[in-house]
Amino acid sequence: MGKRYFCDYCDRSFQDNLHNRKKHLNGVQHLRAKRVWYDLFRDAAAILQEEQTKKPCRKFLQTGQCDFGSNCRFSHMTEQDLEKLSAQVQGEKRLKELQREGADIPPGTIEDWLDKRAQRLNTAQSSSVLLEKPAPFQYPLGWPPVQELPPSLQAPPPGGWPVPPNLQWG
Repeated sequence: MGKRYFCDYCDRSFQDNLHNRKKHLNGVQHLRAKRVWYDLFRDAAAILQEEQTKKPCRKFLQTGQCDFGSNCRFSHMTEQDLEKLSAQVQGEKRLKELQREGADIPPGTIEDWLDKRAQRLNTAQSSSVLLEKPAPFQYPLGWPPVQELPPSLQAPPPGGWPVPPNLQWG
């Protein structure tokens, strides 16, 4: 059978010889799969710069889908997406500048975030009209439906199961 070559980008294998490997590595499927793989690791600034130069995809804006997917030469980002990406890029730039200046930036933790969130909620509740707390979830009446169990699975009656006379201790 011979050696086989496995392409990690395309997730497929084929017989390994010079002709097959060259044909695969120059093929459109491989080049697209390789591009998609490397796009996963691009930084936000590069993505923003590329998306700002593209025109919006009409089909994606109209239907929310595009036949070309990530290979489309038009932008699938809305104005809000571009604004969010721009804010992310600005935040990354500020963080890098602070790191260059030598500022000690403590890593954020879940506890810090929860504390800040609790403070925000407390200030929002105290400054606004008292909001009604939502009622805890309750099942509607008659739910879950009661099913009749077979006698072998039913609980014994309060006095216990009656013992037939032929099985009693005598």
